[in-house]
Amino acid sequence: MSVERVKSFFEQYGMKDRILEFDVSSATVELAAAALSCEPGRIAKTLSFMVEGHGILVVAAGDTKIDNHKYKARFGVKARMLSALEAQTLVGHAVGGVCPFAVNEGVEVYLDCSLKRFETVFPACGSSNSAIELTIPELERYSGYVEWVDVCKGYE
Repeated sequence: MSVERVKSFFEQYGMKDRILEFDVSSATVELAAAALSCEPGRIAKTLSFMVEGHGILVVAAGDTKIDNHKYKARFGVKARMLSALEAQTLVGHAVGGVCPFAVNEGVEVYLDCSLKRFETVFPACGSSNSAIELTIPELERYSGYVEWVDVCKGYE
């Protein structure tokens, strides 16, 4: 189970007990914000895309949408989200719990600058009813991100 992978990942840093698990679904931004009693923007949604035959992840603020023009300018291809099966296979997490932690080898993680407005954000932890509160420096450290990107709109 994916959440167990993420728990093992955070256990090595002494942070496993910071993972929150809910009795309700947190599979969408709206559901996660309700479960956490926070504004939707603080939900760090992890979007999975196909680029040149491999999966990439873009972690963005929950109140944003991908800007197709910016995305194509940065990655050189039209934004194409992974199907549920592709996400599970290529990334290692099921849709609703996709996160930038304990992903399959070769998956590159990008952080969208829309997140920088917040002191802390809540990415999922591999299941449709989990999250962890991280500072932006912690998100950088534990996501193993490649770089910050600007590929979203709707929050300016």
